[in-house]
Amino acid sequence: MGSRPRLDVSRLRTDAGVPKARLAASQLRRHRRIVEAVVELAEKGGFDGVRLRDVAEVSEVALGTLYKYFHSKEDILLFALTEELEKLEHTMAAHPVDGKSGLARVTRFFERATRGMTYRPQFARAMLRAMASGDVHVASKVAGFHSRMTRLIVAALRGTPVDLSRDLSSVSSTERERQVAFMLQNVWFASLVGWAGGLHPVRDVSDRVRIAAALMHANSIED
Repeated sequence: MGSRPRLDVSRLRTDAGVPKARLAASQLRRHRRIVEAVVELAEKGGFDGVRLRDVAEVSEVALGTLYKYFHSKEDILLFALTEELEKLEHTMAAHPVDGKSGLARVTRFFERATRGMTYRPQFARAMLRAMASGDVHVASKVAGFHSRMTRLIVAALRGTPVDLSRDLSSVSSTERERQVAFMLQNVWFASLVGWAGGLHPVRDVSDRVRIAAALMHANSIED
């Protein structure tokens, strides 16, 4: 059988005659500007400071075009949250947390995660509001965030680097590890919400997760 001729993507054009390669690049740039505009507006005014008309204006993208990429501000904020999580994943892969026990390692992991989540406070508060919005359209993003956090927590418990080359569905973990990850994420999220609402300083977030992990360790997170 003869080899098929190679497709020259650069020659593909839309019905309007615009090269598709150029169109894809321009779409990526618009997408990037939208996300960056949301981060900028959220850091200035929190969740309520993000209005889609303002996002369209700051990003120089038509409002109708914006809706082709995202259906709500919660959707954009959770995309930005996913990008923050990707940074944490790559940090964990390159520099795993150290510690002689699962308790020590998971405590250090949440200290790292909390710093990454809260270094831009208003933006962090906006992301937390988006996560707790109950918007069914972004539920899959929230579920994906929790699954990826579970992978990181399990790696910290085991003291192994995160293998980002493997699909989440192929990552093995025990029922015990998943339960620990689930409970610690719940404590972490509740503590972040408390911080966002002014109930306690940010240092208490990691402390509360550490206390929860220590209580679980007593009955026992694996050493």
